[in-house]
Amino acid sequence: MSPETGRQDVRQDARRPRSVYQVGDEPDPRFSLANERTALAWVRTSLAMVAGGVGLTSVARLVGLTRWVDLIAGVMCLLGAWLAISAVLGWRRKELALRTGRELPAPVALPWLAAAIFLAGCVLAAVVFAAGRAG
Repeated sequence: MSPETGRQDVRQDARRPRSVYQVGDEPDPRFSLANERTALAWVRTSLAMVAGGVGLTSVARLVGLTRWVDLIAGVMCLLGAWLAISAVLGWRRKELALRTGRELPAPVALPWLAAAIFLAGCVLAAVVFAAGRAG
């Protein structure tokens, strides 16, 4: 209710996505901005994964490493793409929780990302070790 008019306020919010910004109450801006910074950090991480995949395949061609490295590089690029989408969806889930007063959801991508990086590191170490022994 607006105190001046005594009528129900109609929200004329032009922000997008409307499915987020027209739900619930406006949270403390500090929390929304922290959520946005976290999402941007995930996007930077996804970009680093894509850049790492591209760099890995480039170095593998220069050094003459096995074609398995190209497969690992492709998986890293796909993981980076998935992580970017996950960052946006995670931002949305957390923003909706902030707006509706629910508990913040647990991170979805973090355990998968850690496992994928561990696996890629182990496989790459094995490939580099095998290439060093062969050469």
